[in-house]
Amino acid sequence: MPKMQRRAFMALAATALIAGSAYTMWPSKLSAANQKIFSGSTPGVAINGYDTVAYHTQGKPVLGSAEHAYRWGGSVWHFASAENVEKFSADPAKFAPQYGGYCAYAAAKGYVAKTEPDAFSLVNGKLYLNYDQNVKKLWDGDQTAFIKAADGKWPEVSKQ
Repeated sequence: MPKMQRRAFMALAATALIAGSAYTMWPSKLSAANQKIFSGSTPGVAINGYDTVAYHTQGKPVLGSAEHAYRWGGSVWHFASAENVEKFSADPAKFAPQYGGYCAYAAAKGYVAKTEPDAFSLVNGKLYLNYDQNVKKLWDGDQTAFIKAADGKWPEVSKQ
């Protein structure tokens, strides 16, 4: 193999190894190989095809597209731009919603529920989605307590 091709191959292999490590280092509540990820009306596509990075960078839900897709955690994630795919692939744990994109309030109460893209919160740099705006109001009443409860219950809830 020519020297230049070998370097390119080694760089690609290192990138794949790092990406694989990022997946395996995901916190235990979300690291199971069969992680339960909410897809909604688009089976196999995480969080109804919304760009999880955009929540963090634009502060609002932005619909992604199959043109900018990335497979992670057993689901396909859609993004609004190639730049957002790069950000996510470099650190999925930073951008992925908590509890697999299922309703954070429901997880705190011990069950799973769907989510709506506009019912979201960013708390300490983490994305939490809720069932709808009414549930989000309940969630907003004591996010700290609900996060603590959901973190404790999610390992069992995620098996439902």
